[in-house]
Amino acid sequence: MDWSFLFFANSVMLGVGLAMDAFSVSMANGLNEPQMKKGKMTGIAGMFAFFQALMPMTGWVCVHTIARYFAAFERMIPWIALILLAYIGGRMLIEGVRSQGELKPEDSSLGFGALVVQGIATSIDALSVGFTIADYNWVMALAASLIIAAVTFVICVVGLEIGEKFGTRLSNKAQILGGVILIAIGLEIFSTGVM
Repeated sequence: MDWSFLFFANSVMLGVGLAMDAFSVSMANGLNEPQMKKGKMTGIAGMFAFFQALMPMTGWVCVHTIARYFAAFERMIPWIALILLAYIGGRMLIEGVRSQGELKPEDSSLGFGALVVQGIATSIDALSVGFTIADYNWVMALAASLIIAAVTFVICVVGLEIGEKFGTRLSNKAQILGGVILIAIGLEIFSTGVM
């Protein structure tokens, strides 16, 4: 493939498709922390964008180096995503139920470790994109990954804004809803990845 409109359009469409899980998790994060500051929103969206760029490049490297080992790992991707998102969603759900009527804004703050786990869980399926972009040279693969990251960043900021708006209205039930959403996303990734 060459540097054409089709290359950029494909990269943007890949970005949109891959960012849907991150968008949903961003909405859940916004629901969970309705008083989130803009700087934190930027950091969260940046984390998702980072992993959405890292995973396709990692997949591309695997295709060009250790493809046969990657094929075995690819079957585990739905299981990993399910476990990570069910764990985080389950914790949010339990904390939301425990704190009914007494949730304070600082109680619902998303920690760095949980954010990294979310970033990995929502982008791990992007490893497979390494196969999709395998015929690109290194520079084009990097450009495609950066376009995917930029699209993810914008989509996640929108998700956080939507979640924050509804989180303010839903008060302390938002954490429960956010946990349920994360578990549902994990189940969706698992069911589509296994079938």
